[in-house]
Amino acid sequence: MESAATALVVQNSARGGPRRWADWLAEGGVGLDVVRGDMGDALPKRLTHDALIVLGGGYLPDDDNRAPWLAAARDLMSQALEQNVPVFGICLGGQMLAHVAGGKVEAEHGRPEFGSTALALLPEAAEDPLFTGLPERPTAIENHVDAIVRLPEGAQWLASSEHCPYQAFRVGQEAWGVQFHPETGPDRIPQWPAGRLERYEVDPKELHRLALRDDPAAARVWREVALRFAVRVQNHRRRG
Repeated sequence: MESAATALVVQNSARGGPRRWADWLAEGGVGLDVVRGDMGDALPKRLTHDALIVLGGGYLPDDDNRAPWLAAARDLMSQALEQNVPVFGICLGGQMLAHVAGGKVEAEHGRPEFGSTALALLPEAAEDPLFTGLPERPTAIENHVDAIVRLPEGAQWLASSEHCPYQAFRVGQEAWGVQFHPETGPDRIPQWPAGRLERYEVDPKELHRLALRDDPAAARVWREVALRFAVRVQNHRRRG
């Protein structure tokens, strides 16, 4: 009997787990092995899983002083790119993909984004395996103050928002990065640190209300993307 495909997940903060992407990827036949860098888990030196997923966190991709495990995560991402292993980077993970592949990320750049945010798919998304056929203006939950300011050379730019141009992109054929949080639902917003939102004069109750309004459509979109990514992972395992 063929063993199940598995993705290595790098979790960078206590509340930043894979959440509903775990269920959606399981639906697509992909299990998750989660390593908690923030809890002192040792990341493997070699990537032997069928995919790599790097989640969000309040760090820059090379913030090794505060988050020393990020160096190992970057090395794993480099291996994935070299070996054409499927990658999905979320928020910090997306910034890490840009950084490792030769792009640029800046701290506290531009206008911060919080809560349900309208995205705009670019024409290139129509040819992308994960983004093709999605609604032209999907919403997704954002929670970032840092941003990608330059994509890697040759990357396919897939989506933008009003205040952050680089919301989604692909490097090569199998590595995707997003600035938003497709794994997160409205239930996460009341758990966000109030002080951080107050600093930017953001009302968490209003964020929660709007996210609840937008979530039925958003969940359908990001579940579809998760299932499409699971297909890429399964195909990579079969090529073996």
